[in-house]
Amino acid sequence: MQHEGDDKSSFLFFFMRQNKFNDISSKDWLKFTKSWFVHNPPPRKDVEKLHPAKFPEGLVKEFILFFTRKGEVVLDPFAGTGSTLVACDETERKGIGIELLEKYAVIAQRRTKQKISVGNALDGSLVNEHIDFIITSPPYGPMLNKKGLAQKQRSDKNLDTRYSDSEDDLGNVKDYELFVQKVALVFQQLKKNLKDGGYLVVILQNYRDGKLYRPLAYDVARALSKDYTFVGERIWCQDNKTLFPYGLGYSYVPNVHHHVCLIMRKC
Repeated sequence: MQHEGDDKSSFLFFFMRQNKFNDISSKDWLKFTKSWFVHNPPPRKDVEKLHPAKFPEGLVKEFILFFTRKGEVVLDPFAGTGSTLVACDETERKGIGIELLEKYAVIAQRRTKQKISVGNALDGSLVNEHIDFIITSPPYGPMLNKKGLAQKQRSDKNLDTRYSDSEDDLGNVKDYELFVQKVALVFQQLKKNLKDGGYLVVILQNYRDGKLYRPLAYDVARALSKDYTFVGERIWCQDNKTLFPYGLGYSYVPNVHHHVCLIMRKC
């Protein structure tokens, strides 16, 4: 007698034999398609602490394993200290990074064998290669310029609380709508390099701006909708971060401990 579980196993086995999309198992495929996940990154190494918003290699590695195969090309246009490039080293992909600030690019180059260029991500001439997959975490708007408790903790340790004073730094764009447009423009310019049907993952965080709560991730998704199809999201949850007493006793103010990983596909 054949059971329903046997039918499912047979289907998954047949399906993964035909899998030309990636190199992962059916079990890992199904797990990745869950729309939320918890990822608490390990403590940063000293060389990585300078950057105020580094995202973890383990997280980006999961996306790279799902959306590419060995030997394919991955681009990070906001490379920072090189999380994406290190993940490419570990997964046998070819990584390309662009970083505006030389101080972070130098750190990244010490950590990886991949290619990193110092320059403005808005400069479309910096990327000439064919790209199989784009993944990045751009600045979260003016969020880093806020004088909050988290920023004070970093300042007390003489760590960067913002990226730079450069006019080319998107983190210094004060007008919210203009910021969203400029972030979208980066990926609009990269569309020509991305393979047909290729995927773009943009990791962002919604945030409180005075009395407003800015839906940054979804505003960027809307701005990109002319050039890419919004096919889904994965919500990255962190359950080990400090809870600060924002609004305690008088108003609801969220401790935002999740990020939105937008999954877009080239039209």
